[in-house]
Amino acid sequence: MRAPKLTRRSFLKTAAAGTAVAAAVGVLSGCTHDGSEEVSDPVVVDEDSAEDILETFESVDPTLVEEAVWSFPLGNVLHPAEGTWIPVTTAGSSATPMVKASALSLASGQLVEVVSEPVGKGTTRVIYDARCSDYAYAWVELDLHSRDWALYAAPFSGGTLSGEAVTLWEGDKDFDPAPFVVSERTVVWQVQPSTSGSRTTEHSFCYVWHLGDGDAKAVVESPGRFATAPALSGDAVVLAPRVRADEGVYYGVTAYSLSDDLETRLDQLVMPQNVRPFRATRVGERFLVSVEASYSTGGLLGRMGTYVGTADGSFFRLNREPSEVGCGHGDVVILKSQASYFVIDLAKHQYAVLASADRAVDYGDYPARSGECDLFVTFATVKDADTGYPATVAVRTFRL
Repeated sequence: MRAPKLTRRSFLKTAAAGTAVAAAVGVLSGCTHDGSEEVSDPVVVDEDSAEDILETFESVDPTLVEEAVWSFPLGNVLHPAEGTWIPVTTAGSSATPMVKASALSLASGQLVEVVSEPVGKGTTRVIYDARCSDYAYAWVELDLHSRDWALYAAPFSGGTLSGEAVTLWEGDKDFDPAPFVVSERTVVWQVQPSTSGSRTTEHSFCYVWHLGDGDAKAVVESPGRFATAPALSGDAVVLAPRVRADEGVYYGVTAYSLSDDLETRLDQLVMPQNVRPFRATRVGERFLVSVEASYSTGGLLGRMGTYVGTADGSFFRLNREPSEVGCGHGDVVILKSQASYFVIDLAKHQYAVLASADRAVDYGDYPARSGECDLFVTFATVKDADTGYPATVAVRTFRL
């Protein structure tokens, strides 16, 4: 296996002066899945080979029942998570800090502050993104002026950090802030060159790290940018690296096992040439893959929409402009369109439409779950009925 081509500073800049703000993990040499390994053949099928959900399924009344409804101040943004705690980025009460990292308990509805200010120093440094499980919390900080960024992680328990934060990675403006997920005690993230930087020809890598480890490991190499951010689904993580680089532009939507640090490739759906997936995850044995635009080639998977199916070419298609990543449990999948959610029962051949909270289509209603789940979570900015101005953030949960 080849060592990663990306360079990485082992410590923060201040470490050279002897004042590192957080301990930094190392990276083991080598990569589990390099860009030259054998992959599946591209899946190219006729455009009429999928079952169109809106044309062939029966439309029924919504069956999902709200389990809980909470209201929070404006400026709270939820992010997908797998457990009882949902990561939240919260607007600060002043310009410094501009954003805080929080967490919402689905058990109690309590919103708690987790990271009150950036670890890194500087007035232009902000908390950019956050993810958590019930055991670990991770966040990215970004310098709005220099575009330098860093990924941190720490043990997490009961709504608070229960140990020291460590630095998992640092990057500058030539690399995008890392998209990442947290599962149990594991953090998985991608590092890829920015499309506007000076390192656009470098390969991208996916890394995995466990709480308490001194080193992370490179697990997936992509000869180019990943098409999608990593997505959790039960004991799997779904990535979309470039594959077949010597043949053209192909993306392999791939499910890897989390139990062995992504060493086992569970399933793979290679998209037609030049077709870039927009969102991708997995529910049960089925991929949920959306395509944002229609391509002149590629057959069925080259048309705009969201596809639910397997690499053997058996698909259901939701013929709507895709929005966020899907989720579900068993034969029930939930796919977001621009203004609502489609709750689809593949076994019964039925679908229902779940409306946005208070018809909040102006600012959007978004999911805080992805992949396999049995409790669906949404959040939306809701307007005041009298003034028409944004008033609160409504969070709803539904049992699948």
